[in-house]
Amino acid sequence: MPKPKSRPGFLQRLQTKWKLDSVFQVILVLVVFACTGFTILFIKAPILDFFGVEKGGFVNTLLYLLLVLPLYQIFLLVYGFLFGQFNFFWEKEKQIFRRIGSLFSKKK
Repeated sequence: MPKPKSRPGFLQRLQTKWKLDSVFQVILVLVVFACTGFTILFIKAPILDFFGVEKGGFVNTLLYLLLVLPLYQIFLLVYGFLFGQFNFFWEKEKQIFRRIGSLFSKKK
């Protein structure tokens, strides 16, 4: 009986989707995402507290979008550099900026 073809694992699928060279590189990218997430987790509250914003509400959301999300992007690049994955994250950042820019450009 022929053995059924096995489906690639999660890390292999990410490697293909992200066009990375190895599974190890996928793991490094995931570590960068984890480190960035933990950093934002720890600095978000002090930043919002500094501005005297109570949890929830419009002002909290606005400050989060204006301050914390850009910091997330910066930390992605910093951790990407530290883990040798700067080029991957820089390309992703450029994609994000192109998409944001296309929202504001005139459509024909």
